Amino acid sequence: MLKSAATLTYGTACRLWARSPIPLLPVIHARLKHTDTAPIPSDQSHSNSPKRTSPRSLSATTSLRRVAVEAQRSRHSLIRHSGKHRFVDPDVQTQQVTAYCAAEQYTIPIATRLISKEGFVVDPCATALYPHVVHFQTPNHTTKDDSAKERHEAPGDVFVFPSGTLVCWNVPEPVQQHLVHRVLLPCAENPHLDRVEIEDLEYLQDPSHHSSEVIGDTIILGTKPPGDACSASSPDIDTVLAKIAFSSGLARSAKLAVLEELLSSYFSSTRSIPTILSRGSPLRFSRSFILRKTGELLSIRAQLNLYSELTDSLPDIFWDSPSSLGLSAYYDEVGRALDVGVRIKLLNERMDYAGEIASVLRERLSEKHSTGLEWLIIFLISAEVGFELWRIWRERQERLDPESTEALLRRVLSHNLALRDS
Repeated sequence: MLKSAATLTYGTACRLWARSPIPLLPVIHARLKHTDTAPIPSDQSHSNSPKRTSPRSLSATTSLRRVAVEAQRSRHSLIRHSGKHRFVDPDVQTQQVTAYCAAEQYTIPIATRLISKEGFVVDPCATALYPHVVHFQTPNHTTKDDSAKERHEAPGDVFVFPSGTLVCWNVPEPVQQHLVHRVLLPCAENPHLDRVEIEDLEYLQDPSHHSSEVIGDTIILGTKPPGDACSASSPDIDTVLAKIAFSSGLARSAKLAVLEELLSSYFSSTRSIPTILSRGSPLRFSRSFILRKTGELLSIRAQLNLYSELTDSLPDIFWDSPSSLGLSAYYDEVGRALDVGVRIKLLNERMDYAGEIASVLRERLSEKHSTGLEWLIIFLISAEVGFELWRIWRERQERLDPESTEALLRRVLSHNLALRDS
């Protein structure tokens, strides 16, 4: 029995050695030597009853398998180190995922029609997530690496979100620019092509894991087929759903970057106000400027907290997805990798400060309006006083003028009285 165990151990080790490029012969010979020299108990050497495999032999087999698996894993693993110090092997070839935010919103029905008109197939994997997202794929293409060697790339995935964002996975940059500046422009509400915000991350596919994760600035996309043969979803759909979850997080970050840029522009146009106030000088801003700045701040705050899903813990797109896929976890991982939560908190704090500036401007506008009303009242009172003085002066002039009507009437009355007395 021990001989069979040793034979099994040797065969298993040979198969493991054939799969692994790491030399395991010293370890295997040591294990086999230890197994062959193990002592055989005397009470079992002459017995005809079935014998159990010794624990030492099982331990040797398990150890060999563990050594081979660990060697294979350390050889082909994409991740180095463990815990908080993990990082992706820099020698691994990665691909690019890019998010664009070029408009305040995209009208999804119009975008679907424009994409179909370009010859793309909408929702090729039947994710049924319309109208939360529009998915289509770009054809195969060829790229060149650092050594100018051509490399054939798989089809790229493109996801269009109603928030005015576009996320491209493994899509050539000319195709990305064509989609942003040409194809989707007619369906964009309030486009801002002059200040397009871009978020970039790297990703790679890991065929040895089911789940995906984010390590540093790299997305590890697990593409291993599910072990259950009766699984209702195919590996392609699971991978696309994982991409949608990561893309939603990237789109959220790109949209947030637009609001950050708008707020920075607001501060640039109002940065002189604290200096003017500190010098005690009056604020000489027009009414239109104050109203425009107040409207800009209200628009930024509304886009952040009211009209988008930036502050939602879980977007509507994930409510109907199976919890076993872990899409909400992927969304949260991208948010943590890009510091979305911290940026939202900081943006709200900066808007509080901007609100104080807007409050000062509104007070200045109210003060200016009140001053105008006061001067108008003073002008009306002055005009009334002037008209009254003019009337008094006219009456006095008429009394002093001998040819005036009042003087003639007085003379006529005096003459009549004199005639009556006589």
